[in-house]
Amino acid sequence: MKFMKLGTKADTFYTEQATRTLISEIAADLVIQINDITYLLHKLQFPLLPKCGLLQRLCYDSSDSESVSLELHDIPGGEEAFELCAKFCYGIAINISAHNFVSALCAAKFLRMNDSIEKGNFVGKLESFFNSCILEGWKDSIATLQTTATLPEWSENLGIVRKCIDSIIEKILTPPPQVKWSYTYTRPGYTKKQHHSVPKDWWTEDVSDLDIDLFRCIIMAIRSTYVLPPQLIGEALHVYACRWLPGITKLKSSGSSVSQTQESKDKNRKILETIVSMIPADRGSVSVGFLFRLLSISIHLGVSSVTKTELIRRASLQFEEATVSDLLYPSTSSSDQNYYDTELVLAVLETFLKLWKRMSPGAVDSSYFLRSIRNVGKLIDSYLQVVARDDNMQVSKFVSLAETVPSIAREDHDDLYQAINIYLKMHPEMSKADKKRLCGILDCQRLSPEVRGHAVKNELLPLRTVVQLLYFEQEKGSKATSSHKLPKPHEILLGAKDRAATTRDSQSKHSLGPGKEEFNGEEIRERDQQKTKRSDGKLALALNLEKKMVIRGDIEETQSEKARVVRDESSSSGKVNMDPKKMIRRARSKSEHGVKK
Repeated sequence: MKFMKLGTKADTFYTEQATRTLISEIAADLVIQINDITYLLHKLQFPLLPKCGLLQRLCYDSSDSESVSLELHDIPGGEEAFELCAKFCYGIAINISAHNFVSALCAAKFLRMNDSIEKGNFVGKLESFFNSCILEGWKDSIATLQTTATLPEWSENLGIVRKCIDSIIEKILTPPPQVKWSYTYTRPGYTKKQHHSVPKDWWTEDVSDLDIDLFRCIIMAIRSTYVLPPQLIGEALHVYACRWLPGITKLKSSGSSVSQTQESKDKNRKILETIVSMIPADRGSVSVGFLFRLLSISIHLGVSSVTKTELIRRASLQFEEATVSDLLYPSTSSSDQNYYDTELVLAVLETFLKLWKRMSPGAVDSSYFLRSIRNVGKLIDSYLQVVARDDNMQVSKFVSLAETVPSIAREDHDDLYQAINIYLKMHPEMSKADKKRLCGILDCQRLSPEVRGHAVKNELLPLRTVVQLLYFEQEKGSKATSSHKLPKPHEILLGAKDRAATTRDSQSKHSLGPGKEEFNGEEIRERDQQKTKRSDGKLALALNLEKKMVIRGDIEETQSEKARVVRDESSSSGKVNMDPKKMIRRARSKSEHGVKK
């Protein structure tokens, strides 16, 4: 950073209580009061009045020997700026840099220290330093522009703000290979080397130090030139948000923002709303993850409905590009006990579906729109697998989010089954009604064979869901070829009986004599075939009753009816009836044997 040194004398000002005076043998005859500080100075013995037009006018009516007292409480920059001007008049060494230039120039202008009063005066030297050094530098222009916030009206009237902004914009629009000045770039993965190429977003970190209003002036001016791509503008907005908005780079943003004062909250709300208003209209100018972070913070800050709606719309346009980590934000609602904010994701999903239906009336025939909706479907199912681990996740919210995804968005229900299975494991105290509602969103016919095999043996699933799986396996098995089909449910149930009958057949052969072996074996096989036919009839009847049970939703009544029918047939055939729940358990235990067979 550049600076200008003026004067050669040593600093002889000293302070006694609230009085600042100059070590001198000459008695002070000019008393100047600025706020709480009193300065004891000299009118003529030192070139104070000759350089200050304002002091000349105020002391015009006083005699040379008369002591004069003045109050200059309204001087811009206060006592510090006045002291710079006073030291310049006394020839005491001072350093002018970007940090104190604005206050020094405004105070000098206030005291009328122009060249018209005396040649080589303070204002002229300050303006020369401003034009030749500050405006030519990169960080000097930004630092000077920052300090204008303390004296906005004076800085605007003197043209300091406009000249600094023009200098900054000119350097930002400079092609990166021509950038020769120093800049700040601390992004991870970047190490500045002597001959390292200058990154395109080299300017974003330094500009992010500015106040939001000044930052907006620069960004809007750059956008109006159409020189830089929208993605570069979006990166500048992202850097600024990370610099000023608390918690935007952290998952637990709500915890860090609880202690914010109302004043800080209002400031952050203004920053967020301004950033959203500056996002370029081009798709992809900012990432969908950045939009979700802004949306999550906006709920806590209480931004306007216009800003929130715009964020939801922008996020929905790029929803298919999101990852699960982009959606994982804690709930900021005081009435919501869930850790994850599913309402935020649901709002974006619903807006996405509205835009998708409007933009793709023939989405089924369009590979692009079909791929888009299926990417979103897979994203939501993966998200459900994560939020299912939330102990406080309500079944209603889980089901609502899952049901919002249209059927066309899922090629199969494997991922949805995994989410449901995780939810059942993490919530073992669920009621039967909640289990029925949760598993009701699952389409058993859209599960892969491997997942169906797992589901049949899943003790967490309700009985009606397992019956649906078994019934579907039977129907699918009847259509498949014998070499590739899965075992039918009745084959699984009767596998043990067939093996028992074969064992009895072998024992009978060994017990009979040689002359009776062929006859008795044939008789036994004929009798076993009749038993198998009766068992098949009973199982078919039982499965038909289970199907009716699913439709009616009355499990207990159907089980009693099925038990009665089986009991009647068993009494006529001399066999013991089978409990439907036992049939399901035996089907699960024998499914692996049936698949291998």
